[in-house]
Amino acid sequence: MVALDPEFVRNQFPAFRQKDLRDKVFCENAGGSYVCRYVIWRIHRYFNERRVQPNGAYPASQQAGAEMDEARLRLAAHLGVARDEVHFGPSTSANTYVLAQAFRQWLPAGAAIVVTDQDHEANSGVWRQMADDAGIEIREWKVDADTGHLDPGALAALLDQRVRLVCFPHASNILGEVNDVAAICRMLRSAGALSCVDGVGYAPHGLPDIRRLGADIYLFSTYKTYGPHQGVMVMRGELAHRLPNQGHWFNADDTVKRFNPAGPDHAQIAACAGISDYVDAIYDHHFRGGRDARGRADKVAELFRQQETAILTPLMEYLAGRPSLRVLGPKRADRRLPTVSVALSEPAAQVAERLARHGILAGGGDFYARRLLQAMGVDPVRGVLRLSLLHYTLPEEVDRLITALDSEL
Repeated sequence: MVALDPEFVRNQFPAFRQKDLRDKVFCENAGGSYVCRYVIWRIHRYFNERRVQPNGAYPASQQAGAEMDEARLRLAAHLGVARDEVHFGPSTSANTYVLAQAFRQWLPAGAAIVVTDQDHEANSGVWRQMADDAGIEIREWKVDADTGHLDPGALAALLDQRVRLVCFPHASNILGEVNDVAAICRMLRSAGALSCVDGVGYAPHGLPDIRRLGADIYLFSTYKTYGPHQGVMVMRGELAHRLPNQGHWFNADDTVKRFNPAGPDHAQIAACAGISDYVDAIYDHHFRGGRDARGRADKVAELFRQQETAILTPLMEYLAGRPSLRVLGPKRADRRLPTVSVALSEPAAQVAERLARHGILAGGGDFYARRLLQAMGVDPVRGVLRLSLLHYTLPEEVDRLITALDSEL
């Protein structure tokens, strides 16, 4: 079995060699990962050589446009979708807001939207706000108060002919639990409802095959996926033209401009091709033989998952031995992502501050998931200590984390 080469991986991220970071254990990846060198190279080149209006008549302008097109084309191939189904925006929160405006104009009065209380507020709050003045009913798919789990059976009970859209996360940014997106999307199609999947918490752990998942809309953030601060919204091409245009009226026929009411960030979009560079570099280092882009992404995701399960296992075993600590979400490393939240009897931000003295860079707070914490009986003001790892985390760093936790908890 091929194993991830940690030395090769770490060499792709300049942050690990920086004075203020190189001796630290970075446990805030769910808030924003380190940026791979390919993205840094591309954005540096763009600002130095291409900082002009793209797609014009002269070479620098044509190269600028070509780099933006390359990012869209290559990310689409890794995600298993068509080029025109990839939409860039300044963030996932902004993309969801624009999307909600389109649905507000499109849905008939009396329609219903289902949201969850497991979500980050970005994939829940805008829909709830929209309902206040649009005559749209909001139904809530509630988590289990003890586990935080979303039961598909509870969703089925909410579905009827009035439900036109269901918004839910691929993976919780608090629990680390992965929802069965493919099965849920099949259920929704059978019920005549559309799906909007928040993949922000999942995509950094392996770019998903969106076509295979069956999601009508899938969103994630590139700044949490080794890249610049952009949001990616993948939408089925047919749906993109059913929803009202949110861009300039004269761009309505251009699919990739329909959901961008402002001008795009040219440099950051171009730099997103560096995410694909990274995926391909990992594949080329570990495997032989040609595969298409989606096949390469699948193999790289497998490597990431194996590595993340390995580094997460000792942390989960340690926490299991501390029964006074409440770990939210699945208890086994092979049944979750390495985003681990611990509810404490003191404000989590204070614990994060103490851990920083040990060189552990972690976060404490509600992480925009207040509804989930409240549903599980956790005071959002006190928050949770969140320890979020990625495939580039080393086993010895997890050992350091455990030692620090043992000292401070």
